[in-house]
Amino acid sequence: MISFHTPVLTDKPWIDDVLRTSGVRGCEYNFTNLFAWSDPYCQQVAQVEGCLAVHVTGSMGGCYLYPVGGDERAAVAELRQDAAERDETFRMVCVLPEQRERLEGWFSGCFAFEADRDGFDYLYDIERLCSLTGKKLHGKRNHINRFLEDNPQWSFEPITAANLTECIAMDERWYQENLGYDGDETLREDGVALRKCMAHYDRMGLEGCLLRAGGRVVAFTMGEPMGESDTYDVHFEKAFSEVQGAYPMVNREFARWVRERHPNIRYLNREDDMGVEGLRKAKESYYPDILLEKYSAVWQKEMS
Repeated sequence: MISFHTPVLTDKPWIDDVLRTSGVRGCEYNFTNLFAWSDPYCQQVAQVEGCLAVHVTGSMGGCYLYPVGGDERAAVAELRQDAAERDETFRMVCVLPEQRERLEGWFSGCFAFEADRDGFDYLYDIERLCSLTGKKLHGKRNHINRFLEDNPQWSFEPITAANLTECIAMDERWYQENLGYDGDETLREDGVALRKCMAHYDRMGLEGCLLRAGGRVVAFTMGEPMGESDTYDVHFEKAFSEVQGAYPMVNREFARWVRERHPNIRYLNREDDMGVEGLRKAKESYYPDILLEKYSAVWQKEMS
C-alpha cells in the first residue's frame, strides 16, 4: 500500500518542483489547494514513479487525482494496485481532457468516464478581465463606475503582514453576513481553507491585494501562478455585497496587478463553482473563455 500522508508545509518544495513544468491548468494541481483543503476532503499526498499522487476521501469514498509529473502510466498502475489493497473501487476524479485521452490510449475500454460539471474550472483571458470590453460585460463596467462614484477615496494595495489582520477581520464579518445562503457547508469549508492560508501566507508564497473604500477594507483576493504555465489560480475573492461594484472592482484591479507582475500569464483560473447556484451564476456572468472540463474515471474491468 502506498504511504500517503496529509500535506504539510515541508511538502511544498517537492510538490512545486513536480508541478512546475507539468503545464496542468486544473486548480487541484497546486500545493495551496492540496494543503488548504486537506481537512474537508481528507487529501493525502505521496510521490509515486516521480509523480505527485493524491488520495482523496469524499462522498463516494476513496479516490485519486490523476498522477502528474513523472511516469504517469506506471503511477496509474500503482494507484490501481493501491485501491485494490484498500478494497476500494479504483476511481480517479478531476480528470482533465488530455488526461482522459492518455488513459483511453493506455487502458483502452477499461475506464468509464463521467463529466463532473460542478468541478469544471472557469478560465478567463486576462486581457478581457483587465479591460471588460464588449456588450456582454457592459453591466460590470456600470457597477465599477458606480463604485467609483460612491467611493472617490478608494485604494488598492498588496496584502502584507501589516494589513493581513484587516483582511481576516473583514472575512469574519463577511462570513456572518452570508450565513443562510446557498452552499452553507461549502461556505464553512471555504472559510477554514482561507484561514489556513492566512496563517501561513508568507511561507506559502501567496499573493493578494485588498480594496479600500474610505480607508476601510471592502474586498480582497488571493492567488498564485500555476508553475511555469500561462495560467494564474485565483484561490479566494471576498467583497461586501452592500458596497456596489466592490466585486467587479477587485476582480478587475487584481487582473491588472497580475498582468503587470506576471506578463507571461494569459488566463486567470477562477476555479470551480462546487455546484453552488449563486457562485455558478456569478462566474458565468463573466463568460469564461475556457470552461475546463473534468471527469471521473472508474475502472471497469481487468485488462486482457
